[in-house]
Amino acid sequence: MSEPVVRVEHVSKKFRRGQDADYARLSELLLSPFSRGRNRSQGTVGQEFWALQDIAFEVQPGEVLGIIGRNGAGKSTLLKILSRITRPTTGWIGTRGRVGSLLEVGTGFHPELTGRENIYLNGSILGMSRREIAAKFDEIVSFTEIEEFIDTPVKRYSSGMYTRLAFSVAAHLEPEILIIDEVLAVGDAAFQKKCLGKMREVAHAGRTVLFVSHNMAAVNGICSQCLLLESGRLLQSGNPRDVSRAYLRELGEQRTGEVTWAESDPSVRNETVRLQAVRISQGAEEVTTGLVDIGLPVAIEIDFVPLKPLQKLYVALWLRDINGTPVLGSMSAPGLSRTPLEWFGEALPTSTIRARCVIPGGLLNTGTYVVCAFVNRFPHEIVLAREDALAFDTFSRESLDSFATTNWYGVVRPQLDWSLSPVNAR
Repeated sequence: MSEPVVRVEHVSKKFRRGQDADYARLSELLLSPFSRGRNRSQGTVGQEFWALQDIAFEVQPGEVLGIIGRNGAGKSTLLKILSRITRPTTGWIGTRGRVGSLLEVGTGFHPELTGRENIYLNGSILGMSRREIAAKFDEIVSFTEIEEFIDTPVKRYSSGMYTRLAFSVAAHLEPEILIIDEVLAVGDAAFQKKCLGKMREVAHAGRTVLFVSHNMAAVNGICSQCLLLESGRLLQSGNPRDVSRAYLRELGEQRTGEVTWAESDPSVRNETVRLQAVRISQGAEEVTTGLVDIGLPVAIEIDFVPLKPLQKLYVALWLRDINGTPVLGSMSAPGLSRTPLEWFGEALPTSTIRARCVIPGGLLNTGTYVVCAFVNRFPHEIVLAREDALAFDTFSRESLDSFATTNWYGVVRPQLDWSLSPVNAR
């Protein structure tokens, strides 16, 4: 086996909460040139918590490594350590070659510079000459599909435009290691497909990709290995389908029926909209539940808050099964739902809005389903996405029918109309 491109050995990361946290982070930055190779596990300021604990793995050239887990699991912290944005408290990391990173929107670009200027700035940081960057420039801009805005300061870009440019820069400047943190959370479906295709192309060229995502279908589709993080620890690693199945099963076992996010949570907000809650309810009393009877209708509610007046805003949801297989999708758009037409075209107030979708009884199969929640500006332009918003389990009460109580074939088992009648012989 060849020499690993990425090696992580017993890495842990400790953060500090409280009034001294900012000072501690500043002192770390100021002292970092003088503390290379030093173990800084001692010395505490304020309340401490471990974002990562004893993480170890290796990545080979040409591999695509998926990193999955719930919010707060430590995924983004791990990527920041690998990108040299922050240092581990204990442990060691080693990388071979240049590292290109696309982390959260807002990092990596100077807001006052234009898209063109930021392309050259990022290339220079990677050690490329101006001639080398110029040779890639047209390809980078063409991939973004925002050519007319390339000489506009990026502070005026929407989150979708920013992500398009940031991904294109990171992928086309040919780093040996490409680190991507949830690139599929914004943008339209066509651009998401382009991103996945580009990541495959990067891997086929012998370079390495580390990919954080909540989209299990994407992880299963492009990754050769996968890590599952939980509360800062490495819970499982190996085949992407096995690891993603374990993750979705863990989500289903919670069975809370509802998830809410803090107003400040950056994973569910941008400058346009904020996701507030997703819940499952069933029955005449509309009881919140994580265990759904497939014979009865089930309601899925998505609460969101527009952060500025918007028109033609759509809400969508997908259901995936425990293997990440798409089961169904629905959107509050004319022709795609029964939403009253007068709801569209009106400016939405900047207060909590609840979108409610009812799935009829007699449609779902028994098993575990994951709700993916989306807010779209247009039917195919995603403003905000949460790919693993909530998981729920299903069961059947028809215990007298042995066929109905078994796991029926397929991701759904709709109750369809059948008839049996003799055929008259001629």
